[in-house]
Amino acid sequence: MLKESNLRKLGEASKRLAELQEKLADANIIADQDAYQKLAKEYADIKTVVEDHQIYDQVVRQIAEAKHILDTEKDKDLREMAQIELVDLQEREEEISARINDHFNPQTKENDRNVIMEIRAGTGGLEASLFASDLFRMYSKYAASRQWKVEPIAVSEAENGAIKEVVFSVTGKRVWQRLKWESGTHRVQRVPATEASGRIHTSAATVAVMTEPEEVDLYIDPRDLKIDVYRSSGPGGQSVNTADSAIRITHLPTNTVVVCQDERSQLKNKMKAMRVLRARMLDAKKQERFQKEAAFRKAQVGTGDRSEKIRTYNFPDNRVTDHRVGFTMHRLPSLLEGDLDEMIDALLKAEEDANEKI
Repeated sequence: MLKESNLRKLGEASKRLAELQEKLADANIIADQDAYQKLAKEYADIKTVVEDHQIYDQVVRQIAEAKHILDTEKDKDLREMAQIELVDLQEREEEISARINDHFNPQTKENDRNVIMEIRAGTGGLEASLFASDLFRMYSKYAASRQWKVEPIAVSEAENGAIKEVVFSVTGKRVWQRLKWESGTHRVQRVPATEASGRIHTSAATVAVMTEPEEVDLYIDPRDLKIDVYRSSGPGGQSVNTADSAIRITHLPTNTVVVCQDERSQLKNKMKAMRVLRARMLDAKKQERFQKEAAFRKAQVGTGDRSEKIRTYNFPDNRVTDHRVGFTMHRLPSLLEGDLDEMIDALLKAEEDANEKI
């Protein structure tokens, strides 16, 4: 059943849709790609729920017609047909109303938040950097399979070209919902290519998943920022840019430091660095809240602490185990190719079960 409060919101959504149509046709908005994309995303979201409302109204009318036939028609065959149609229509009404109610659910909007991810090579030297590269490739392929967009923000390479650290954004539908439990320490057990004796080597990489905040979510006072500009450099310290385009931003009250040097434009590097700074600071606030809600967190899939060992990738046994929920897969190669749905579905199911017990 469609909630009464959401019926009122649907009227507001129809008005907002008309406003957005006008704005998206404005030449000034079209020229500002950032503003245009934000409005276009809002338009697409609202257009979907407005169209669902139109379908809902049509189904409600058809239900009333079917009930009228059952109440007034004496023909047995017509009554049977109306009854069959009524059952189908009521199922359809339930499906659409659930979708509309879901649209106005704050939790659904949170699930749709875009994220910034950080992958860092941990213990294990060269093998850890290779594993960090594998994880970045895995998430990139998974994003492509779900038609999400991946945008690299900052990359730090090791001497061999593998990844020491990578920061990237992921945008699309249900991004936060499906990636939020990837934060933590990922451990790999395999025989390195350089290991002549065939000894299994254990190394690790850490993954952080942070919602990408809007400016309204977090205010940063410009006076609290120290911004340094310098020349970009590549692996080994060699200069890769003759201009001073690299940016280092330090948030003085928290001593949070972000470096970005991938773009040739100083402005673009600054914008990317600010995106990461906002995400890290909002994530720090969430971590602080998690610490205060320790009892609640025990009922969840994991603590949300990126130092927690969450998953082991065992190559000799072709096995991947998520230690938080005790879920094991024996399809390691396909998982590293981006086939993550089975693992993520198990985590979401565990989260759902845990929430029902609270």
